[in-house]
Amino acid sequence: MLEHIFNFRQIDPLLATAGQPDEAQLYDIGRAGYEVVINLGLAETDYAVANERAIVESQGLIYLHLPVSFQQPAPADFSAFRQHLNALAGRKCFIHCAANKRVSVFLALYRAIEKGLPWPEARRTIDNLWQPDDNWQAFIRLVLTSEGIDAQEI
Repeated sequence: MLEHIFNFRQIDPLLATAGQPDEAQLYDIGRAGYEVVINLGLAETDYAVANERAIVESQGLIYLHLPVSFQQPAPADFSAFRQHLNALAGRKCFIHCAANKRVSVFLALYRAIEKGLPWPEARRTIDNLWQPDDNWQAFIRLVLTSEGIDAQEI
């Protein structure tokens, strides 16, 4: 079911990440018991589901759209993500973007900063999906160093 969503990863019993689900898969997310869907992808793109919010909310789930530019991720984007994820602690969350690249970086940063995982361990969230380009590596370094975490091994 959910494992058919592009780049699906079950992080733990309360958290899964993926690329963009299609309309049918958005219903599968609700049937799987998720309470929250967070979308870091951009609206108005070829990959977006035009009525995603309506589909998610029609199932009684919380829907948060926190659009993050793939070309220019910003610390403020991560800060909003972090704030929302902290507020949703204990809830079953499904987080996606277009290909699970934005999400993998944001989640790795979150796990290092908020959960205290050593960066090499937190980074595994990214490593099993992609190799961030220079722009994303600079973003990772900026966020980690602003939190006092050694960013030498990006």
